[in-house]
Amino acid sequence: MSRRAPRVAIVHEWLVNYAGSERVVEQFLKLYPDADLFSVVDFLEPHERDFLGGRQAKTTFIQKLPKAKKSFRSYLPLMPLAIEQLDMSGYDLILSSSHAVSKGVLTGPDQVHVSYVHSPIRYAWDLQHQYLEESNLTKGFKSWLARWILHYMRLWDYRTANGVDQFISNSGFIARRVRKVYGRDSKVIYPPVDTDNFFPGKGKEDFYLVAGRMAPYKRVPMLVEAFATMPDKKLVVIGDGPDMDRVKALATPNVQILGFQPFEVLRDHMQRARAFVFAAEEDFGIAPVEAQACGTPIIAYGRGGALETVRGLDKDKPTGLFFDEQTAPAVRNAIAEFERNEGKFSVENCQQHALGFAPDRFRSEIKDLVEEVMTRQFQ
Repeated sequence: MSRRAPRVAIVHEWLVNYAGSERVVEQFLKLYPDADLFSVVDFLEPHERDFLGGRQAKTTFIQKLPKAKKSFRSYLPLMPLAIEQLDMSGYDLILSSSHAVSKGVLTGPDQVHVSYVHSPIRYAWDLQHQYLEESNLTKGFKSWLARWILHYMRLWDYRTANGVDQFISNSGFIARRVRKVYGRDSKVIYPPVDTDNFFPGKGKEDFYLVAGRMAPYKRVPMLVEAFATMPDKKLVVIGDGPDMDRVKALATPNVQILGFQPFEVLRDHMQRARAFVFAAEEDFGIAPVEAQACGTPIIAYGRGGALETVRGLDKDKPTGLFFDEQTAPAVRNAIAEFERNEGKFSVENCQQHALGFAPDRFRSEIKDLVEEVMTRQFQ
């Protein structure tokens, strides 16, 4: 007698745009097209639902709270309660895509919960002090209230780790964080990168590229400051965000700020750039992989996920190099080192390396691991 197909639930934090974590959900749904989808909130417009196959997620009470569409993150203290109200009792397999609360769904002993962790709640753990400083919450009553809420979130986050049968981390960097925070081992499966839509162009031009959201941790102003002291080198900056005013104030004539651009413009610049410069300490960092898929080498800060997505000069077929400090002098030194070694990088090696992060590889690794966990659970 053949065993019936498992009933599958896919749980995500919030559906408001299409970014890195949503690409994971997209691939989950391709693996399990009959799965039901759950989320704390779902505010995607109808034309934004292609990656979900047109699905509408089953949501929590936060969906209907005042101003939730624009300010859903302000309801973070309620999200542990909200996620626990999602009824998982009718499912054999629960796949959660988690960087905040989705791993906290309630499951029983006859269910398998596999959680793909983009990161434990960053602002509740090792990045708490950075979060409080950037939110101007270092003093006063609001500061102490925020600290109490984050303390509560840590207790809840640690407790709910016991409900996960198998953790998956999106990089070795996050696997170490999962081990430190939850005391659990995890399997590293790198997230899917859309290598089909990123590919080499017709040639290289004499400029460096920075692209992405201008959040403080991306350190884009520092990169602009570095290039301001190298007037003979051109930097193109694509993206928008909180640090845009600082970037504009620091820009010199050799720095071209394009702001937000459509996909085709971003890809064109990735294809033509001499190198892609990346100063963030990311959990994984999709942009450097996309740039490599375009045949472009990387100059990256040597911490976090970049160490796993870029092959340094100490490796065969290198695809980039690293700088050790998030400072303008360190970036200037890295640019000089890159130009001394530019002949060691090739379009072919960069693209070939990036293809190792393709979506079909991701689906295959997820499928194999889920089958292994379910066999182990029910044997």
